[in-house]
Amino acid sequence: MDPLVTTQFLNIAFGIATLAVLALGLAIVFGLLGVLNIAHGELVMAGAYAAWIVQSAGLPYALAVPLAMLACGLLGWLIEAGLIRPLYARPFDTLLATWGLSLLLRKTAEAIWGLGYKSVALPLPGTVDVLGAAYPRYRLMLIVLCLAGVAALAAWFAKSGAGTRIKAMVANPDLAQAVGIRTGRLARNAFVAGCALAGLGGVMVAPLTPVHPFMGIDYILESFFVLVVGGLGSVAGLVAGAGIIGGLGSLVSAVADRTAGYTAVLVIAILFLWLRPRGLLARA
Repeated sequence: MDPLVTTQFLNIAFGIATLAVLALGLAIVFGLLGVLNIAHGELVMAGAYAAWIVQSAGLPYALAVPLAMLACGLLGWLIEAGLIRPLYARPFDTLLATWGLSLLLRKTAEAIWGLGYKSVALPLPGTVDVLGAAYPRYRLMLIVLCLAGVAALAAWFAKSGAGTRIKAMVANPDLAQAVGIRTGRLARNAFVAGCALAGLGGVMVAPLTPVHPFMGIDYILESFFVLVVGGLGSVAGLVAGAGIIGGLGSLVSAVADRTAGYTAVLVIAILFLWLRPRGLLARA
């Protein structure tokens, strides 16, 4: 196979896999709880800063994963308790509340670290030969880990008792509460898990992009487009949306430029909002 074709194929796979994980936290919070968390991108930004802090301290990069997930999970717990809990089932109100929160988090990061870009070195440098193409080790590792993580979460959601309780809560909250399911606790845990996964996404992308207070804006837009195209409330919809948005963006960027890639993604998202607002594979 032509090395250029192999490289492009791997770049598309990388774009799809990482976008699926970056959108996963928003898919849980928005798709299952009906909370449009505009601060999702700022939680990704917080995870990226955690990676920079760990590396700047000379610690193993792997420590950034529990640090980012713990910090963003704790922040999610505080947000859910103090801001989101009274606003469940009111999507527009949660949009406004989390939009204000995103501004606050952005300005807090700016006050602490400034507007300058922070650079995170690749924790796994070098390349691997894949069908004659030299491909970065770190990107290849992320493809494998992202796909494995999404598959594991899908299996857990389909087979576990907790997944069954979440599906019952989403389908009929009042009936679920009547049969003894603690819906308030379940919703809180789901929100915290979504925030922790956003922090994990930040750790993943930190070595591949400049870390700065405004980096989360792009990620919330891309994650929202994934859910618009794929549909809410299903892992299959998340994967389909990430495949279309990530694949199209990577392909058009390679053929033309990054601006054209963003434009193509925006056009597709607008068409889906107009012609198929529930997305491809929305929860029934």
